[in-house]
Amino acid sequence: MMFRFFPFLTTFAVAGLLAACAGDAPDNRSGATPMIDGTSIYATDEGQDRHSYARPLEARVTHVALDLNADFDEQRMVGTATLDLEVAEDGEEVVLDSKGLEIREVVNGAGEALRWEMGADSGDVHGAPLTIALDGAERVKITYASAPGAAALQWLSPGQTAGGEDPFLFSQGQAILNRTWIPTQDSPGIRQTWDARITVPEGLRAVMSAEMLTPEGEPVEGEPGRRAYRFRMSDPVAPYLIAIAVGDLAFQELGERSGVYAEPSMLAAAAAEFEDLEEMIDAAEELYGDYRWGRYDLLVLPPAFPFGGMENPRLTFVTPTILAGDKSLVSLIAHELAHSWSGNLVTNASWDDFWLNEGFTVYFENRIMEAVYGTEQAEMLADLGWADMMADVEDLGGLTSSDTRLHLDLEGRDPDDGMTNIAYEKGAVFLRTVEHMVGRARFDAWLRDYFDRNAFRPQTSAGLIADMDANLFQGEEAAEIGLEEWIYEPGLPENAVHVQSNRFRAVDQAIANFTDSGEVTVINWPEWTTQERQRFLDGLPRELDGERLAALESTFGLNDARNSEIRFAWLKLAIANRHDDARDSVEDFLLSMGRRKFVAPLFEALMAEGDWGRPFARRIYREARPRYHSVTTNTVDETVGTSDG
Repeated sequence: MMFRFFPFLTTFAVAGLLAACAGDAPDNRSGATPMIDGTSIYATDEGQDRHSYARPLEARVTHVALDLNADFDEQRMVGTATLDLEVAEDGEEVVLDSKGLEIREVVNGAGEALRWEMGADSGDVHGAPLTIALDGAERVKITYASAPGAAALQWLSPGQTAGGEDPFLFSQGQAILNRTWIPTQDSPGIRQTWDARITVPEGLRAVMSAEMLTPEGEPVEGEPGRRAYRFRMSDPVAPYLIAIAVGDLAFQELGERSGVYAEPSMLAAAAAEFEDLEEMIDAAEELYGDYRWGRYDLLVLPPAFPFGGMENPRLTFVTPTILAGDKSLVSLIAHELAHSWSGNLVTNASWDDFWLNEGFTVYFENRIMEAVYGTEQAEMLADLGWADMMADVEDLGGLTSSDTRLHLDLEGRDPDDGMTNIAYEKGAVFLRTVEHMVGRARFDAWLRDYFDRNAFRPQTSAGLIADMDANLFQGEEAAEIGLEEWIYEPGLPENAVHVQSNRFRAVDQAIANFTDSGEVTVINWPEWTTQERQRFLDGLPRELDGERLAALESTFGLNDARNSEIRFAWLKLAIANRHDDARDSVEDFLLSMGRRKFVAPLFEALMAEGDWGRPFARRIYREARPRYHSVTTNTVDETVGTSDG
C-alpha cells in the first residue's frame, strides 16, 4: 500500500544542515529548533522523513508531558499527553503520528476544545496522521488510550516473569513503535524533552529512560492501591528513546553513577555480570568526552525482550540472555553505553541513515572493549563482526544488492528492514578504514570533537561527509578513501580494513582437523574464550555426520549450554543436519526467550528442513508466539506464519 509522507525540508534547509555540520554548532539542550543563519537543520538527505507524517517546519513538538495510568487489566496506557509546540508564523495545524490510539479529547492550554482529525490508517507500521487545528495554540492536551496489543508495549503475565507472582510491562519504541502509545511527532530528527507521571498498581515499580524524581513512588489521592512515579528528561531526545517498564523490580548500585534494576531473583547475578560497568564508562569518557546523561543504569528485562539491548538514555534495557556467568557477553553493554554518544547524543535524522547510529556505535564499542579487556578480545569481536557482515551480504543477495549500502532508500518500507549487519558492521568497518588512513590519534581527536559539535542534534550522511571534509581530511584523503562509494554505493570497497584475530588461526586449524578426523581431542575447548568457541561452531561445515555431532554435544554439553551465543551457534549447526538429539534443546531455547537475533534465524532454519523441521517449527511457534514481542513476531510471522497458520 502506498504511504503518504509529508515533505519537511527545503533546499535551503539542506544547505543549513551542511553549514551546521561543517562548523561550530551551539548546544541544543533547550528543545528549541536549532537554527543556522535562520534555517532549521531538521533534515534528511532526501528532504523528508519517509516514516513520519510530521511537518515540523509548520509546527514542531518540543516537549511532551505524559500523565498515564498503566492499566494491566485492559492492557492499555490511559491518560493525557500535553505537547508544547514551536509554531511557524503562518502555522495553522500540527500533524502528529499515531497508530491505534483512541483519541477522546483535544484541548488547548486554556482547556478549550480544538478541532482534530484522524487520517486514514496506512495499513502498515506507519499508522495514521493526527491533525490538530491550532487556532493560535502553542500547547495542546490530548486525552487518549493506547489500543490493547499496541506494538510498542508488551504486557506479561506473572507466569512470564522470573518471580511468577506479578505482571510486567515494558516498551520498545525503535524504530517507529512509540506512536502506538504516545501521540507525538515520531521522527528521530524531531528531538523532544519530556516528563511523565505514571500510576501503577501498589507493589509494582515504574522506571523510565529519564531522571527518576520519585524512585519509591507516591500514593495516588483518591485511588487506593495505586502509586504514582514521576520522571523528567531535560535534554531533547529522539522520541523512540522514551521508554517505560513496570514490574517487581529491585535495584543495586554498581558505582557512583551506575546501577542495575532486575527482578529480585535475578539481581545478584546481574550485578556480578556487570561489575565492570564503571570502568567501561571511564574508558568511554577517556576516548570521546564526558558522559552527558547523569546516571547510567541498566534494566534486565524478562526474556521476552526482543533485542539484546536498547540504549534508552540513563536506563539501558538489556536481555537476560547475556547473563552468561563469566562476563563473556558484556560487549553488548559496551555497545549500549557507546550509544550515549552515537545515537542518543548525535542521532540519525531518519531511518535511511540508521548506520550513523549503529556503525559509529560498533566502532566505539570495540574501542571500549579494547581499553577494558585488551586488544586480543577486541580483535576477536571485530573479526566475528566481519563474518556477520558477510553473512548478511549473502542473505541480502550479494554485494550488488542496494540494501548493502550504508545510506538506504526505505521509502514505503518498514524502517526495521534497515536493521541489518550492514548498518552495524559495514559502518564500523568504514570508520576503521578511515582511522587506518588518517591515523588513530587524528581520528580520535576528530570523533571526540564531532560528538561535541553535533551534540543533541540529528545527523545525515551528507552532514557527516561535510563534517569530515571540513574537520578531518587533508589534501586528497577524502577522494582516496572514497566517501561517496562507501556511503552511497552497494558492496564493500577494496580498501576495507578487515581486523583479523591471531587467536582465530588456531581455531580455524581445529576446524580443519575435526572435520577431517572427527576427533574431539583436536579441540582446545576448555581453554577457549566464548568468541573462539563461536568461531569454531560457526566455521564447521554445515554438513556433518551424526557421529561427529554427537561427539561435540556429549563432550561439551552443547544442548544445555548456559551461554546463549554458544547454544545458538550449536543449534544452527544441529538443525542444518537434522540432528534429532537437539530437538528438545531447540524447543526449550525458543520457548525460553524472545530475542529476535536468536529466534528468527532458528525458525528460518527449521522451515528450511522440510518435513523434519516445518511441523516442528509451527508447533513451537503456536506456543511461543504469545510470549514474543511484536518486533519478533513481525519477523517470524513472515517465515512460519501466524499462530493460526
